[in-house]
Amino acid sequence: MQQRELGRGGPLVSAIGLGCLSFGGIFGTTDRAASLGALDAAWEAGITFYDTANIYGAGVSETMLGDWLADRGHRAVVATKVGIVTTPPRGFNNSAAYIRAELEASLRRLRTDHVALYYIHRRQPEIEIEEVAGTMARLVEEGKIGGYGLSEVAPYTIRRAHAVHPVRAVQNEYSLWTRLPELGVTRACADLGIAFVPFSPLGRGMLSDAQPDPSLMGEGDIRRTMPRFMAPNFAANVAAIDGFRAFAAARGVTTAALALAWVLDRGADMIPIPGTRTASHLREWLGADALVLSDSDRAEIDRLLPPGFAHGDRYDAAQNVGPERFA
Repeated sequence: MQQRELGRGGPLVSAIGLGCLSFGGIFGTTDRAASLGALDAAWEAGITFYDTANIYGAGVSETMLGDWLADRGHRAVVATKVGIVTTPPRGFNNSAAYIRAELEASLRRLRTDHVALYYIHRRQPEIEIEEVAGTMARLVEEGKIGGYGLSEVAPYTIRRAHAVHPVRAVQNEYSLWTRLPELGVTRACADLGIAFVPFSPLGRGMLSDAQPDPSLMGEGDIRRTMPRFMAPNFAANVAAIDGFRAFAAARGVTTAALALAWVLDRGADMIPIPGTRTASHLREWLGADALVLSDSDRAEIDRLLPPGFAHGDRYDAAQNVGPERFA
């Protein structure tokens, strides 16, 4: 697989990483054997960049990843996150004490003494971002982390944090049906030499050959409360994506591979992290890094799925608390 730099001066990683959120059960039940199979398939495909968080399955994802790395002996580039507090009431904590305590817990689950990238998962508005950047800078100096990142933030937050200590990566949702980062975030990253790591680059399964069926989603599936997966929005979104799906098929590629190729084509600093619980789903988008889009491809994709085509918000009211709003 092709390689890309994880931020200016950062390590080289696979152009496509693996998001490990689903190993924690947020999209439905999973099991250890299937999760390990998906991780093995990712490594065999050349994926060296793995993204997890302390809250994914209350530590399950980190533990699964740590056990797999220790058992297989792979030297992967690992990113994890801190900042969301899930115990009621749900909130955010960017204090130095909390960041440090959660990092130590994450390192134990990952079975290591260092992670390449440590994100602030959500910003706590009550604490100035300069203070948070200072905390992360000290962790870099102590050798606990290789660099730090920010998630679901606005352009001004990126620039303020970067002025204190260079930000290595920014992770916001970005795909053909979520284009908000184009209103300043992707430009800030390009200007400052920061890697941009799109999460949910496949629209939480919508940008695939076999679209999800909301009626079959389990009780724990986070998509059940997302407006884009609810009537009447869902039917409108399916109708729009059907045209893109047909275009991918006519080109001889999967819908997921073409959707990922579009993200990769947006800039050399893009390192998308699609997620999956199974090896079979992962294989649907392998090879996306080798797809080359022509000007006519770009024009047709823009015609089929123009910015803002998606019906409904990406989050419900409760989930929308946390991501910074700037446009």
